[in-house]
Amino acid sequence: MSTASPTIWFVLPTYNERENLRPITEAILATVPEASVLIVDDNSPDGTGVLADELAAERPNVAVLHREAKQGLGRAYLDGFCSASARGAEVIVQMDADFSHPVRFLPALLEPIRSGQADLVLGSRYVPGGQIPRWNPLRRFISKGGGRFARIVLSLPYRDLTGGFKVWRADLLESIDTDAVHASGYAFQIEMTFRAHRLGARVQEVPITFEERREGSSKMSYRIILEAFKVVVALRWAAARGQVPVIKPSQM
Repeated sequence: MSTASPTIWFVLPTYNERENLRPITEAILATVPEASVLIVDDNSPDGTGVLADELAAERPNVAVLHREAKQGLGRAYLDGFCSASARGAEVIVQMDADFSHPVRFLPALLEPIRSGQADLVLGSRYVPGGQIPRWNPLRRFISKGGGRFARIVLSLPYRDLTGGFKVWRADLLESIDTDAVHASGYAFQIEMTFRAHRLGARVQEVPITFEERREGSSKMSYRIILEAFKVVVALRWAAARGQVPVIKPSQM
């Protein structure tokens, strides 16, 4: 990968994000003008997919991947990663389309990849400098508690395992066996970082401020939290049985 000017693609999964889609796309391209944006829409009933097509017709650096129905955040990202790689991506940025991941942090997140210091960068709410200014105590407790549980069970050193603001080297993503990835909700974020770590990826955390979404409602639910618990336990069991690939230091 050329560290001077790598080909950067943003992957934005959308479901009922019509009000946010144009402003977030414009904000991304204003901040990283050399990049391209891939919108992955799950047949949104509010017309997000139609607007995505309009944006693609207006801008040569915007593309759309339409999926027939909502199949979970994880599968939307995996389909988007595959499509972006096929389009020549060397660096892939994953982020929400609702402005909860502020674009002002993009230069800091991209820098370790561009300089060749990292293979995966996590936008972290829980390292020094990271913030979640508007969360209530219960939501903060659930998030931090879930992250701590995952770190202990999976023996990971990273502070923020459930965040979805990440920058990947495309070749790292291509080395992950995505057919073995089954998490569909927020547990997908944990699973992908765990699999990258097992492959010996250089992972850095960069502090971000997590904002509340501008339009629409949060998609968090207790079902998603339960899924995350089950996925973490299943990953630990699979790793113990040798079913999650690992590269030891002597193999690197």
